[in-house]
Amino acid sequence: MPRPARAADLYDLRVPLEVAVSPDGERICFTLKQVSPAKDGYRSALWIVPVEGSAEPRQLTLGAKNEHTPRWSPDGRTLAYLSDRESVLIKGGAGSDPAISEPPKEGATQVWLLPMNGGEPRQLTRLPQDADDISWSPDGRQLCVVSGATTADRRPDERRPGDPPPRDAHLVDRLQYMANGVGYVYKYPPNLWLIDVASGDARRLTSGASRDEQPAWSPNGRQIAFVSNRHRDADLTWRTDVYSVDVRSGEVRLVTGGRGDRDFGQPAFSPDGRWIACLGHRWQARVSTQYDVWRFRADRQSEGENLTAGSDLDGAAAMNSDLSGFAVNRPAWFADGRALVFGAPIEGSYELFRVDVGTRDVERLTRGRHYLSRFRAVPVANGGLRIGLVRSDAVSPPDVHVLEVPGGPAGSRGLSPRRLSRLMAEAWREVDIVAPEMRWHESDGRRIQGWFYRAPDRDGRPAPLVVQIHGGPATLYGWSLMWEWQCLVAAGMSVYACNPRGSQGYGQELLSANYRDWGAGPMADIMSGVDALIADGLVDGDRLGVTGGSYGGYLTSWMVGHTDRFKAAVSARSVNDLTSQMLSGDIAGPSFGHYEYGANPWEDPELYRVHSPITYAERIRTPLLIQHAEKDLRTPITQGEELFTILRSLRRPVRMLRVPEESHELTRSGAPFRRVENIERISDWFRHFLVEGKRRLPPIS
Repeated sequence: MPRPARAADLYDLRVPLEVAVSPDGERICFTLKQVSPAKDGYRSALWIVPVEGSAEPRQLTLGAKNEHTPRWSPDGRTLAYLSDRESVLIKGGAGSDPAISEPPKEGATQVWLLPMNGGEPRQLTRLPQDADDISWSPDGRQLCVVSGATTADRRPDERRPGDPPPRDAHLVDRLQYMANGVGYVYKYPPNLWLIDVASGDARRLTSGASRDEQPAWSPNGRQIAFVSNRHRDADLTWRTDVYSVDVRSGEVRLVTGGRGDRDFGQPAFSPDGRWIACLGHRWQARVSTQYDVWRFRADRQSEGENLTAGSDLDGAAAMNSDLSGFAVNRPAWFADGRALVFGAPIEGSYELFRVDVGTRDVERLTRGRHYLSRFRAVPVANGGLRIGLVRSDAVSPPDVHVLEVPGGPAGSRGLSPRRLSRLMAEAWREVDIVAPEMRWHESDGRRIQGWFYRAPDRDGRPAPLVVQIHGGPATLYGWSLMWEWQCLVAAGMSVYACNPRGSQGYGQELLSANYRDWGAGPMADIMSGVDALIADGLVDGDRLGVTGGSYGGYLTSWMVGHTDRFKAAVSARSVNDLTSQMLSGDIAGPSFGHYEYGANPWEDPELYRVHSPITYAERIRTPLLIQHAEKDLRTPITQGEELFTILRSLRRPVRMLRVPEESHELTRSGAPFRRVENIERISDWFRHFLVEGKRRLPPIS
């Protein structure tokens, strides 16, 4: 018999992340992430499944800790991947390298090779720093590896007994020296290394303080495209370009030319090697600029061609999901080089599209209420593509699928991916997952899409409502499974989420409509959707709650400072003081404020005061739970502390939930037991005020 969803169901989570299709198109390898036995972290291993569906997925690697980033060799005989298995082997003793006496403190994640015809994996690299990405050369003799290592070999610890520990203070003279979820990143910026597959010999191909990432080989193996910011004062800009490096000489050439700031990434060489496709823009609409599919000449710097300028689609939009997060898909070429496949959202569904590079016509390949992500493609005999991908929807957790794309037009009916795994079928077999009702409403002449998850009426009254607001601002909600929402519905509260102005997936005009307006305009869009639900008799207008994280936390704090209609609120990892937000954290600097508000705090302090939620803190009387992670480098915890200090000083109903050891990504990739507690705390808070109708703060437990 079906049972309601529970926060603790997250302990059963098995999520496919990266997908890799074998060169012959017959097998798909994927990374499977699941909760560790102690429920304080995750394990990941490589799994494989035949494309024809003749067998269930089976595990390939040990998965004692983390194994990921699978990459097939060009002949399909070897699988390269990243693993921290070395530290596990050393700790356990058996199979350890006698030359290493203890697990490496840095550089635990290295490249391993697994023969696909049988045999044990072997470790290929032992760089002093972690390996972060892998790309095979076309002849299969070399790997391009991304690593922050500056030497090929680990240096022994030369300290003698009684010596003090090494210096660990950080001296920085540039911005962008840290990254949320990672920590300090300035000391070992990733560069490109060439690794000989047979011998393991390593040669550093690029160097310097820039972050060189996302390598892609040319078909002839002579060039590697990569993404970096190698301009002067790079820390003061949000400029990202595609470069090309000569494999023999190491000479680096800029590919994505043009004036001013720009953001290009995810490069892919055309089959003939003449072109490099990528995703990007030139900040035309400031920070809220859609990502288009471009192509550039591979042999010289050029202005490039925007292939999807007329489609009004966003090729790097970020769909929200608290089960799997989001990932940007690299465009994939058809074998004849005449077209590319890319992903983008449309009306809340994340779909695949084809763009003809000659005519620039864009064709929608798939149609459904789903979230298609993390795709990888290989050419097949009919001139088409076989694509491995991860699919989920509003009631289905992520699973591995395969999609056959013909070489010709797909037709107006669209293509349907075929399911190859049922990773959560048994664990969540009895869980009652509630499907949403799609909603549309008008606000300031714009159509706003939303989703309503209805809880059962009680005592003849509609259930109370919790409004959910996404972060970004430039992300989106859609047809993806959100476990927090399922748990709120199970606790007797309906959920409503929509995509107000500033959201991705509805064209450039809506995306940039919140320029210099994070508060009033988006609030109006959301409240008009709430009022439509009340008018339709679907929710109890006297029992409303609101919550959101990151920018959603900002708008939550803003809304309770501008209306008393909500009986309870949770402002999570929020921005409450725009001035301090723009001047602290991992994206601090002169770009964020310039692109979002047209001026920086030191240039127009009054603008930032007027648009900061703490300016209106004295008006807040709604019971407010302020959630913040203590290692959040995106919106530092002082953002939560400032609002909490004001409200407590005013004796308002406020409580702060401080989460230790977590970053801004708590709800997506935080420790499992903390993710479960977070959902339970939020659910308990709203149930206390909305379901039970209490007015005082609940007891602390």
